[in-house]
Amino acid sequence: MTAPNPPSLADGISDAVGFVGGALAGFWLGQWLGMDIFAPGYGTSALIGIALVGLGGGLGLHAAKRWQASRRSKSSKS
Repeated sequence: MTAPNPPSLADGISDAVGFVGGALAGFWLGQWLGMDIFAPGYGTSALIGIALVGLGGGLGLHAAKRWQASRRSKSSKS
């Protein structure tokens, strides 16, 4: 049984890029749909825009984790 690999700097950077990229994608999707997260007050469109940013960040992080896992499985096969 092998010990799990400790997180590397590349893992942290890919997590950050995935999260920020996904959050920006969610933000721009909300802007395209007319949902300004910086609108005064917490109206429905602002809350939906904030949710899109959070959802985008989570999906981006998940995509980064899947990419890391596929990269590890390819390197372990060689």
